Amino acid sequence: MTGRRALGRQFGWLWAAFVVSSYGTGLRFGAFPMIAVLVLHSGPTQVAALAAAGRAVGALVAVPLGPWVEFRRKRPVMVAMDLIRCAALLSVPAAFALGRLSFAQLLVVSVAVATADIAFRAASGAYLKGLVPPEDLLVANGRFESTTWTATVVGPPLGGAAIGMFGPMTTVVADAVSYLLSALGLRAIGGTEPRPARAGAARLRAGELLEGWRYVLAHATLRPLFFNAIVVNGLIMATEPLLAVLLLGPLRFAPWQYGLAFAAPCVGGLIGSRLAPRLVARFGQHKVMFSAGVLRACWPVGLAFVRPGVPGLVLIMVVQFGLVTCCGLFNPVLATYRLDHTPSDRVVRTLTAWSVSSSAAIAAMTAVWGLLAALTGPRTAIAVAGVLLLATPLLLPRREHAPLDTREQAASVT
Repeated sequence: MTGRRALGRQFGWLWAAFVVSSYGTGLRFGAFPMIAVLVLHSGPTQVAALAAAGRAVGALVAVPLGPWVEFRRKRPVMVAMDLIRCAALLSVPAAFALGRLSFAQLLVVSVAVATADIAFRAASGAYLKGLVPPEDLLVANGRFESTTWTATVVGPPLGGAAIGMFGPMTTVVADAVSYLLSALGLRAIGGTEPRPARAGAARLRAGELLEGWRYVLAHATLRPLFFNAIVVNGLIMATEPLLAVLLLGPLRFAPWQYGLAFAAPCVGGLIGSRLAPRLVARFGQHKVMFSAGVLRACWPVGLAFVRPGVPGLVLIMVVQFGLVTCCGLFNPVLATYRLDHTPSDRVVRTLTAWSVSSSAAIAAMTAVWGLLAALTGPRTAIAVAGVLLLATPLLLPRREHAPLDTREQAASVT
C-alpha cells in the first residue's frame, strides 16, 4: 500500500493520458470566468449563471449516457469524449479571433465540456476497475488524485502568467490540445477490450436511466456518502465564481495572484493523496474517510475574511491548503470505496448518477449563490456557504460495510 508498486504498461498509458489532460485543465483554471469578466465585461450574476448553466444542462444531457456507455467498450468512449472537449474548446479562440465571441457561446461550450466530462469520468472508472486488480485500486486512484493536485499547483500560476502575457485565449487552446494528446495516449494503450455482456433486453429501457440512483440510494454506506459529497462539492464550487468576482474586482488581485492563491496550496492535495494508502493500511477506509470528511468542512468559512494585498493572499493560501489536504486524502479513498462496493455491471451507471447529481447540485447552488451575491454581496454569500459546510459532517456514515465479494456481485447481476 505504499503507492510505489508497478501497475503495468497499460495503466502507465492511462495515467499518462490523465496527466496531460489534467495539466491542460490546470492551465485553464478560471479561464471562463476571466473571459466573462475581462473580455465580455460580465457581472457576478452572469458569471455564476455561466458556471451553473453549463453544469445543469450538461448533467441533464448526460443522464442517458450512463446506460449507453455501460454496455460499450469504455476506451473508445473515452477517446470520443476527449475529442469532443477538444473541438468545443477550440471554438472559443476561433470565435474570439473573428470578433464573434459571445456569452451564449461560452454557455454552449460549457454544456458540451460538462457533458463530456461526466461521460469520460464514468467510463474511465469502469475501465480502471477492469484494468487494475482490486488490491491496487487505491494506489491507482491515489496516483490520479496526486496528479490532479500537482497539475493544480503548476497549472493556474502558469495559466495566469500566460493570460497576462499572451491574452485570455492562451490557456483555452492549451487545454484543447491536452485533450487531443490524451486521446492519443488512450489509443496507445493497445490490447483488446471485451464488449460488456448485456443481460435482458437488447434495447435501452427507460428504467435503466435510474438504475445508478437506485443502487446508490439502497446502499447503506454509499447513500450518506452520496449526499455528503453532493452538498460539500456544491457549496465549495458555488463560491468559486464569487471568489473570482471578489478577487479580480473589488480586491483588485492580478490574474497571476488569483492563480497563485489557489495553486500553491494544492501541494496539500498532493500530500493528502500520497498519504491515503498508508493511512488506510493503518486505520482502515472508514476511519480515514470520516476523519478527512469532517476536517475538510472546517476550512472554507475562512474565505469570508479575505482582504486586499498580501494579508488576503496569505489567508486564502492557508485556508486552501487545509481544505485541499483533506480533499486530497478523502477523494481517492472515496473513489476506491465506491468501486469496491459497486458491481462491475453497474459501475458506469452508478458513477454517472453520482456525477450527474453532483453537477446538478453544483449548478443549482451556484445559481442560488449568484442571486444571493447580487442581493448581499460576494463576501456575505461566501460566508453563508462556509457556515453551512460546518454542518455537512452530519451526513457522513457512522458504520463501515464490507466490500462486495464475488458471490454478492454475482447475486446482484441476477
